[in-house]
Amino acid sequence: MTLEEFNSAAPGPLTTALRACCDVPAWADKVRAGRPYADAGALAAVADQAARELTAAEVDRALAAHPRIGERAQGEDVESAWSRQEQSAVGGDPGTTAALIEGNRAYEAKFGRVFLICATGLSGEQILANLRERLGHTPEEEAPVVAGELRKIAVLRVRKLVDG
Repeated sequence: MTLEEFNSAAPGPLTTALRACCDVPAWADKVRAGRPYADAGALAAVADQAARELTAAEVDRALAAHPRIGERAQGEDVESAWSRQEQSAVGGDPGTTAALIEGNRAYEAKFGRVFLICATGLSGEQILANLRERLGHTPEEEAPVVAGELRKIAVLRVRKLVDG
């Protein structure tokens, strides 16, 4: 969709599109309410600020919509397609893939949620190194990191939404 289409879209379909970017109703409402946007940068800035305001419960809700790193998102919806594209560099090396699966399990056991990283542009090895580093965090240290990764993904996806 173009920015003009975004600015003029009906609330229902636009909310659905925004929730593919970040599955938090309050976030989608804030981004939708900021219309009309002069350019994609202004839209991204509002999306970024709204993501910075997410509560811990909203972060957990949004995480539920994300597949594990290394798992291929199933489905024909735009969110699944974006996830597959974002994780396109993951899974080339069987050893790295096995280590990611093991790391995901350890992360989930420690933190009670999926490991989330903005994987766009990162190799499987870079993601694995980040996962291993973050496993050393306390829950209090990890909470802002995961919220920041979610924010990066939401902003990236909002830009994809209007930039094609």
